[in-house]
Amino acid sequence: MKHPQPLRQSFRLLLSGLLLLNWGCVHRIHVTPAPPATSTAPIARSLQVIVPFLAVEGADRMPGIALFEWPARDLRAAVIDYVQSRQTFTSASDKPADLTMTVKAWLRLRADSRYQYKLRLETTLGHSKKQPIKSYLVEKDAAGQEVRWSTASDQAPIAEAVQAALDDLLTQIEADRLLY
Repeated sequence: MKHPQPLRQSFRLLLSGLLLLNWGCVHRIHVTPAPPATSTAPIARSLQVIVPFLAVEGADRMPGIALFEWPARDLRAAVIDYVQSRQTFTSASDKPADLTMTVKAWLRLRADSRYQYKLRLETTLGHSKKQPIKSYLVEKDAAGQEVRWSTASDQAPIAEAVQAALDDLLTQIEADRLLY
């Protein structure tokens, strides 16, 4: 059975509207954590930061929740900027260096009375092209708002969790400075 032309046009308009609405609801996340202080005894090595993935669980699988986009490259840039600002190493970049820090990241979003964000960083650090010297695990939680109407609804708690996680991670690394 052929559908009348006006019905097809209405369907296309409805579908186009839904797609536009969905694209407009994507919360694009960008974090810029800043260290509370600089390192008192920097590690005299250059550092390559690798973030092979950033997995997000929950945000796109729960009914009525806006999607958000947080690419691994943004987390990598945030880690590099944080390490450079904290001055834990002589330099940090995504280019080959004396040491390699690999950060695997998971962000879990849950909804109770408020949205809850849990960031997990599994990090290895060691000499480039060799087995890692040490592994670190950091998990940090942040509470969000009751509703997620704007990007800021996700941005603020994710930034808070990243800040706390990097503060903890770099404090642990600096305590192990003699290993590197």
